[in-house]
Amino acid sequence: MAKIPAHLLKDRYWGSLIYLFQNNWKLKSVFTTKYFEIESGIVKIQALKRNASPWSQSEKFMLNLALHLFNENNKVNLSDMDYLDDNNKKLAFEAIAIRFYGRKLNVEEITL
Repeated sequence: MAKIPAHLLKDRYWGSLIYLFQNNWKLKSVFTTKYFEIESGIVKIQALKRNASPWSQSEKFMLNLALHLFNENNKVNLSDMDYLDDNNKKLAFEAIAIRFYGRKLNVEEITL
């Protein structure tokens, strides 16, 4: 397991990504060193997308939202939020608040 450095948890780009990957059960299953090189600041986006190809529309939306909040080059269609249940909509809005309003993560320590 790799400990996520405190400065990344405070970063609004990393914070929104980490929040979704820690709180959505499907994303949490791929929140591993296979897809994340924390010390180098690398997210293996294409590998994540390939792995997600058989996922449901709602699961893919959550991945795409997390990647978009991390880096705007990763596009997301907000209308696809219609696929989400209430819990995932709440997670999505909280991640958006972390990214755009600077809301902080409420965590002591997160590991990968």
